[in-house]
Amino acid sequence: MRAETGIEGGGAGSGGSTRPVMQRARGTARVSFAQRDGKTCLDGLYQSGSAKIRLPKVYDGLPLAVLLNTSGGITGGDRLNYTGHLAAGTRAILTSQTAERAYRSSGGTGEVLNSLSAEDGAHLEWLPQELILFEASALSRKMDVRLEGSARFTGLEMVVLGRKAMGESVKTLSFRDQWRIWRNGRLTFADNLAIGPDTQMLEGPATAAGGCAFATFIDSGPDAESGLARARRCLEEITPEGGPLRGGVSAWNGQLVARFVSADSRSLRDGLITFLETCRQAPLPRLWSC
Repeated sequence: MRAETGIEGGGAGSGGSTRPVMQRARGTARVSFAQRDGKTCLDGLYQSGSAKIRLPKVYDGLPLAVLLNTSGGITGGDRLNYTGHLAAGTRAILTSQTAERAYRSSGGTGEVLNSLSAEDGAHLEWLPQELILFEASALSRKMDVRLEGSARFTGLEMVVLGRKAMGESVKTLSFRDQWRIWRNGRLTFADNLAIGPDTQMLEGPATAAGGCAFATFIDSGPDAESGLARARRCLEEITPEGGPLRGGVSAWNGQLVARFVSADSRSLRDGLITFLETCRQAPLPRLWSC
């Protein structure tokens, strides 16, 4: 339960309500990278409230920025804002320490805004771990990506409804997820997802066929379409007929997009690890295996 920060209504004898006003999380974190002596280096870091960024030392891979939410999860009324920027010619990965969680809302909707940008020749990878939506949660999430010149964006979002291993079943929630990718000021990709007030829509064969875990992967860059054949070969390997994981991939207009749905989060995560490492031709951050 969140801590009390005040009392609604009048005081004693006034006839007013004594319902507690619940504390809500607020957080803003920004990180930027620039190139110095031919290497990608930290250029700026700001954090406030419950939004934090950690920068572990990486000796055998790309610079890594790890996003944290120290409030322990998201509930109605929380507001989190993460911003990442890459200067020209740089490359870095933004990921999360662990799974994010959206808990039951006692009122209002939690909001998360992710704002990413990359200058010409940069490659920004957005690879957070899964978002778990619990029963009666309410969350609105927005992703805004601004690319310049030949900049490349590789992004993933994975969503899980409850924890199947704990016997949890999510029947009611409100989830809104919006993606926008712009290149040189021109909109090149727009995607909206809305689930709620119940999860019945996910039972249809044209949606999730009863699946409780799903993900979207996008590679946006001048040569993204050239990876289609490799992505489809990998997809065939991780989605055998009759298995718990299904998916599809397509490419157009300088973008490759893959979607996945699974009967359980473990199958989805295992399949995504193989898919990401194959398509990216590089290992995932070690946090993914912790």
